[in-house]
Amino acid sequence: MNRLRRVPLDVWFEPLIIVVIGAGYLLWYRSTTFTPTEQASLSWANLQTTILEHIKLTVVATVIVVVVAIPLGIALTRPTLKRFEPLAVNIANIGQAAPAVGLLVLFTFWLGTGFRTAIVGLVVYAVLPILQNTIVGLRQVDQRTIEASRGIGFSGTRTLLQVELPLAVPVILNGVRTALVILVGTATLSTFIGATSLGTLITTGVTLFLPKLLVSGAILVALLALIIDWLGRLVELAATPRGIS
Repeated sequence: MNRLRRVPLDVWFEPLIIVVIGAGYLLWYRSTTFTPTEQASLSWANLQTTILEHIKLTVVATVIVVVVAIPLGIALTRPTLKRFEPLAVNIANIGQAAPAVGLLVLFTFWLGTGFRTAIVGLVVYAVLPILQNTIVGLRQVDQRTIEASRGIGFSGTRTLLQVELPLAVPVILNGVRTALVILVGTATLSTFIGATSLGTLITTGVTLFLPKLLVSGAILVALLALIIDWLGRLVELAATPRGIS
C-alpha cells in the first residue's frame, strides 16, 4: 500500500485516460455508419500500415535527436565549450520557432519528398527540448558533489558518467518525453511531403469533407501521443536513481 502511495499520480491516471478515450472511440466506431472511402481508410489493414509508419517516423527521428542532442548538451557544459552554449541553443531554437509545415516545405526543395525529408525536418524541429534539458540537468548538479567526487580520485569522465549524468537523468528524460510528444503531433504534417502518417487520415478528411475520418485521425494521434508519453514516464521513473524525485 505504501509503495502504491509513492507512485506519482500521472503514472496510473494517464492510462485511465487512454483506456477511456480508446473505449469511447471503439464504441463510436462500431455504432457509426461510414462511407466507402471512410471504410477503406479506416480498415485495419490500412490503419496498421499508417500507424506503424507514424511510429517509425517518430522513433527514428527521436533516436537521431537523442544521439545528436545529448552528447552536444554534455559537451556544451564542459569548461572548454561552455562559451558556445548560447550560440548552439539559439540555433536549435530557430528550428523550434519556425512553423513546422514551413520547415518541411523548405527541406522538400532541398531533399525532395518522402520519408528522409520528413525525418530531417522532424529532427531539426525537436532538437531544442532535449538539448536544453541536458544542459539544465547537468548545470543543476550541485558543484560540491562534483568536487567531492574529484576529491576521492574520480577522473572528469568518471565523474560525468557516475555522478553528473545519473543526477541529471530525470531532467534529460523529461526533455526526451517532451520531444516525443512534439514529434508524434508534428509527424502528422509529413503527409504534405509524401510521407505516410496518421496525418493522411486528417488531410483526407479535410479535403473530401469527411468529418468522421478527420475525427478518427485526430483521436488516433492523441491516443498515440498519450501512450508514448506514458511509456516515456515509466522509463523516466525506472532510470531515475533512488532518492531522486
